[in-house]
Amino acid sequence: MTITVIEPKPVSFVAPVVAAAGAFAGLFVGTAQGSALLGVIGGAIIGAALTFLFLTIFRQERAARWITTLGMAAAGFAFGGAMGGVIGLAFGWFFGWFIFWLGEGRYRAKLPPYTTSLQVFYHFLFRVICGMIFFFLITPIVVVMPLSFNAENFFTFTPEMLRLDPDGYSLKHYRDFFTNDDWQQAMWNSISIAPIATLLSVSFGTLAAIGLSSEHVPFRRPIMAILISPMIVPLIISAAGMYFFYSRLGLQGTFWGVVLAHAALGIPFVIITVTATLVGFDRSLTRAAANMGADPVTTFFRVQMPLILPGVISGGLFAFITSFDEVVVVLFVGSAGQKTLPWQMFTGLREQISPTILAVATILVAISICLLTTVELLRRRSERLRGMSPG
Repeated sequence: MTITVIEPKPVSFVAPVVAAAGAFAGLFVGTAQGSALLGVIGGAIIGAALTFLFLTIFRQERAARWITTLGMAAAGFAFGGAMGGVIGLAFGWFFGWFIFWLGEGRYRAKLPPYTTSLQVFYHFLFRVICGMIFFFLITPIVVVMPLSFNAENFFTFTPEMLRLDPDGYSLKHYRDFFTNDDWQQAMWNSISIAPIATLLSVSFGTLAAIGLSSEHVPFRRPIMAILISPMIVPLIISAAGMYFFYSRLGLQGTFWGVVLAHAALGIPFVIITVTATLVGFDRSLTRAAANMGADPVTTFFRVQMPLILPGVISGGLFAFITSFDEVVVVLFVGSAGQKTLPWQMFTGLREQISPTILAVATILVAISICLLTTVELLRRRSERLRGMSPG
C-alpha cells in the first residue's frame, strides 16, 4: 500500500495563489460597488494578508476559519446590507478553508504521489475551467429563480429584494399561473401532448435501436443517420418541412399532428440511449432463451427488456423533456387549441411581458432537474447491471 506524505507548503507559494483568488472575488465585489479595479487590488491584498497571518502567526485552523467567515460576513453586511452579508459569509468560509487546504498540502491527498507540480497545476486548472464554464451556463438560470418571487411586476431585482426584505418577495406570480385560464390551458395541453409523444418515441425508438444493433441489417449507418437527423437538422427546417407535409395529410393544426411531430423529435434521443445500452448487452442470453423454447416476443420482454430498461427509460425522459419544452415546431404545426406552455411563454414575451413567465420558467427548471436526476440514477443502475461499476 502506498502512503502519501503530505508536506506543508511555504507561504511564498500559497500567498500568490490565494491573492489571485481574492482578486477574482474582489472583481465581483468591486464591480457591485462601482470600482472593479479597487475590488481586484483589495481582494488580492486581503487574500495575501490572511495567508501570511494564518500560516505564520495564527495557525489554529478552526478558529481562523470562524474569524474569516464572521469577519467577511460583517464587512459584507456593512457595505451591502443583508445580501452583502450572505455573500461575505460565503467568501469568508471559502477563503478560511482554501488557505489551509493549500498551506497544509491537502490538495495532493487524492493525487498519486508521483504526480509532478506541472501535472497538479493542469489537474486543477482543468477543474477551474470546467467550474467557470458551469458557472457561465448556470448563472442565467439561477438569476431567474429568485426573480420569480419578486413582489413587483419587474424583471429586475428591486432594492427590497437586495436587502432581503420579506416585503420584496411574493408568490403572486405563482398564484397567477395556477389561477389564469390561459396558463392552465397551456399547461394541460403540454401535459396531454408530452406523455403520448413520449410513448410513441419510446416504442418506435426502442424497436429501431434493437433492429439497428443487429449486424446483419443492411445499410445500418445510413438508416441511423436518417433516424437521428431531427436532432442534427436545424429545428426551423424540420418545423417548416413538417408544416408542408402535415398540411397535405390534413394533420396541420390538429392534436395528433403535434403529437406525431414531437414524437419524431424524441425518437433520436431514444435511439441513442438504447443503442448505448445495447453495447454491453450479452446476446448469448437471447440465444439461450431461444434454445429453451422461448419465442422472440417472450425473449424480448423476459430477457432483453429488463436489462436495457434503464436506457429505455432514460431515452423516454429525454423525449419527454424535448416535447415538454419544444416551441418552434408547435408554432408551425399547431393551432390555438394546441397552445403549449412554451408557446404561451413565447406569446407572453412578445405581446404582454408578465413576470409570471419567470414563475413558469422556475417550475420548468425544477421539473427538468428532477428528470435529469432520474436519468443519472438510471445510468448508474445500468452500469451496475452491466458490471461496469461496483455495486
